[in-house]
Amino acid sequence: MKIAVIGQSLFGQEVYKELRKDSHNIVGVFTIPDKDGKADPLATEAEKDGVPVFKFPRWRVKGQAIPEVVAQYKATGAELNVLPFCSQFIPMEVIDHPKHGSIIYHPSLLPRHRGASAINWTLIHGDKKGGFTVFWADDGLDTGPILLQRECDVEPNDTVNTIYKRFLFPEGVKGTVDAVRLIAEGKAPRITQPQEGATYECIQKKDNSKIDWNQSAEAIHNWIRGNDKVPGAWAEVDGQKVTFYGSTLVDNGTAANGQPLEIPGASKPGIVTKAGLVLFGNDGKTLMVKNLQFEDGKMIAAAQYFKAGSSAAVELNEEEKTFAEQMRAVWQSILTNVSQIDNSTDFFKSGAASMDVVRLVEEVKLRASSCQLQNEDVYMNTTFQDFIQMCVRKLRGEDDEEELVVDYVEKNVNNMTIKMPHQLFINGEFVDAEGGKTYKTINPTDGAAICDVSLAQISDVNKAVAAAKEAFEEGEWGKMNPRDRGRLIYKLADLMEQHQEELATIESIDSGAVYTLALKTHVGMSIQTFRYFAGWCDKIQGSTIPINQARPNRNLTFTKKEPIGVCAIVIPWNYPLMMLAWKTAACLAAGNTVVLKPAQVTPLTALKFAELAARAGLPKGVVNILPGSGALVGQRLSDHPDVRKLGFTGSTEIGKHIMKSCAVSNVKKVSLELGGKSPLIIFSDCDMDKAVRMGMSSVFFNKGENCIAAGRLFVEDSIHDQFVKKVVEEIKKMKIGDPLDRSTDHGPQNHKAHLDKLVEYCQTGVKEGATLICGGKQVQRPGFFFEPTVFTDVQDHMHIAIEESFGPVMIISKFKSGEVDDVLRRANATEYGLASGVFTRDISKALYVSERLNAGTVFVNTYNKTDVASPFGGFKQSGFGKDLGQEALNEYLKTKAVTIEY
Repeated sequence: MKIAVIGQSLFGQEVYKELRKDSHNIVGVFTIPDKDGKADPLATEAEKDGVPVFKFPRWRVKGQAIPEVVAQYKATGAELNVLPFCSQFIPMEVIDHPKHGSIIYHPSLLPRHRGASAINWTLIHGDKKGGFTVFWADDGLDTGPILLQRECDVEPNDTVNTIYKRFLFPEGVKGTVDAVRLIAEGKAPRITQPQEGATYECIQKKDNSKIDWNQSAEAIHNWIRGNDKVPGAWAEVDGQKVTFYGSTLVDNGTAANGQPLEIPGASKPGIVTKAGLVLFGNDGKTLMVKNLQFEDGKMIAAAQYFKAGSSAAVELNEEEKTFAEQMRAVWQSILTNVSQIDNSTDFFKSGAASMDVVRLVEEVKLRASSCQLQNEDVYMNTTFQDFIQMCVRKLRGEDDEEELVVDYVEKNVNNMTIKMPHQLFINGEFVDAEGGKTYKTINPTDGAAICDVSLAQISDVNKAVAAAKEAFEEGEWGKMNPRDRGRLIYKLADLMEQHQEELATIESIDSGAVYTLALKTHVGMSIQTFRYFAGWCDKIQGSTIPINQARPNRNLTFTKKEPIGVCAIVIPWNYPLMMLAWKTAACLAAGNTVVLKPAQVTPLTALKFAELAARAGLPKGVVNILPGSGALVGQRLSDHPDVRKLGFTGSTEIGKHIMKSCAVSNVKKVSLELGGKSPLIIFSDCDMDKAVRMGMSSVFFNKGENCIAAGRLFVEDSIHDQFVKKVVEEIKKMKIGDPLDRSTDHGPQNHKAHLDKLVEYCQTGVKEGATLICGGKQVQRPGFFFEPTVFTDVQDHMHIAIEESFGPVMIISKFKSGEVDDVLRRANATEYGLASGVFTRDISKALYVSERLNAGTVFVNTYNKTDVASPFGGFKQSGFGKDLGQEALNEYLKTKAVTIEY
């Protein structure tokens, strides 16, 4: 079909391209004249294809069609006119001329919102449904018969820009092309527009977009978003015209803290907060705007209203000067009508349009991928000097519009001053819990309180999940280049390394970990974990699969690995920071966002981690930390419908409960690392000294608070007594005491309730007839210290042989020489399967035993040797899923299969 395309803009360009793909003959493109020497995108595309392009400044004069213009149009021989977006008035001599007439795209559900500002009024009226219409042109104002309509939901915080980009542009292009197909097939309907519900609104211009403050917050919000970005809703503030952008409705249960701003006519003064400018309707409810623009065109973040113009210019280094000159050349290539780009050159006053903003943002990414700009950054830094200053600050990591505010608890300890956040961390801010609820976290070394910590409530969980969801679906994290995501995670690891002594000290006073162990393992391995997974960010990939169905057609199937979304992570108290790292690093590398609940008794390193994550530049909402009870916070995370994955490390009992809640709520993906009763088999042909040293480490490492601790040692009878004797001798050499003392071997148990359980556990062993060789009781000193303990003559039916102590308790049983299969049977006779070990010099025996031990990890002639590259996880009631290694990524990814027929 011979088609004339009459219109302009990127929308018109895309419609034109799709019509050509459908093999239509575009006989002419009629568009607007060049502006500042730059052709409209539709004209540029058509000229590239050799299609005749006409750039008439007007089609009529004084209400009459211009004969020469009409004649040039008729000469094309068009059979259909397609008007995808047209700002000119086209005379009826042109509209009615073609064989099939003319069709027009209109961005509303006609007959509602006739007129040129249809999208604006859809939002201003607070319509719940929007959409577009393709109709047959007539001599009325958007009153012609309807050919095709498609609708969409209007989100509460949609702006003209968001609804246009999400639906009206992409679906509008498709709909317009579909309408042409229906015409070509002779199936196009002509449905008379109903009179009921018809509205016609005026064109929105700057002079009629002033805000009326005497209405509800929702109505004010709808007015602002309905005029965002063009023409812009404005009001008088401090004697000048200020335009408001980026409005959202605010939860009225949240108090706004900030500096008041008088706005004439408003029911209350606005409040400039760290998040933006809070405004009030006459109903007492609130909304918030993100950006403000002044009469000179300068745009700022609303949060910076009282700081505008106060920041000092940064001095550029040589590398930054090179970048600035590269960007000067980019500006010159965009602003072709400007002879020279100097520091005062204004991007928009020099003729740049919205599509030039998109290009500029992309040009920056090509030259500095770590400088992630948003379109708003250009609007807020319109001169070349301001633009370069903004880019350089971002490249240096100094671009935080809102300074991170941390209410530290400071303590002078371990020859340093440690600074500990103690509030919840939600959406990039440290905040008090709902109702200001707190609890005390205790130092297990002396039983004294360290500080008050905010105690999260259900409403706090909901806020954190909402922030994580928004960051994933709408924020820059979800759109970020994987390599850039990896750079941020690596930067976080660097910051952790810079603060490693402080982190290790906090870990020691909060969990009782010996400082040297905390520095090497709790913190050291955490840093290694984040660095390891930072490297995986840009290596997550699917596969191409040959398929044989539906022959003789040709098919291509490939898979994509995609992030899951909002992930909840619930961790235990034995390795507070390391357990956070094992799960969170893989989760973030996969592109997800996180709401993490640390153990209630050990929240402090998680909160310090949150501070470092913010300072590393992780966007708001990506990481959220909620200290609180498992019954409240953990349960709500398990139940929350917007959480799509939950990773848990803890007891088997709680793991079962979580699994059930996750299934009932929304069938969340779950990974569980649960209890263990790991067997360690020591054969008589072992290296005895090494077996003793590693056997003690397998039990007493981290004071026995170790998920893979050897819960039961099977020692061959011929070396049993010698082994026990050597262990007792070594225990006597162990120093029990202050974990911050560099010579301490054995620190306090984590908390009082756990200490009491250990006492009860050992009393049970004695009652059952096991032989208590040493230990078994609390150390008589302040704090929660428990003696390293050894039991022998432990029979398979005893409680201490079946259940884990999760403490420094060595359970030793004999086995007869030569009875390898019998000891394997006994070792596997447990519902747990987290780890296991074997000591022998016989490699054949080692391989035979390792093949038959039913556990997720088998150590041979070593123990506790975990590595960031090696997968870690259990079998049976020790859970499922993996931490660490490449396999851990799969816990936080979903696989999508795509099949294409061609």
